[in-house]
Amino acid sequence: MKRNLIFVACALLFHATGALSAAFPDPPAPATRNVNWVKSKSGSWAANREGKSFWYRLDRNARIWWSPDGHEWAEVTDGMWADKQDRWLKIGEGKLWWTADAGKNFEEVPEWKWQGPRGEWYKFDAKWTLWVAH
Repeated sequence: MKRNLIFVACALLFHATGALSAAFPDPPAPATRNVNWVKSKSGSWAANREGKSFWYRLDRNARIWWSPDGHEWAEVTDGMWADKQDRWLKIGEGKLWWTADAGKNFEEVPEWKWQGPRGEWYKFDAKWTLWVAH
């Protein structure tokens, strides 16, 4: 009887944990005062596309470029990349936008911050300089 109660309690705990993670899918962005933002030396950030890892960077004309190895770069024709939560980001009208519905609706990214696939945080400033949280 005790084993059954323990099993049911564990099952409920795992179920509740899953329900909580579904209710709050996005981890909170790092607080500005607790995080040291450092200007990116390379100007590139990590992101995934079609299940593969790529490096992305921005040129002077706000065009997005990607590379599988950080050496050979090609322009991203749709100008988009995905964050850790699989939201697609793009630059347009002088702002950073994202969508969670395959591009049907876009909204401006709060504080222009997003999380990379490995949990790292990135942001752009008003001059499109890339910053990384440390």
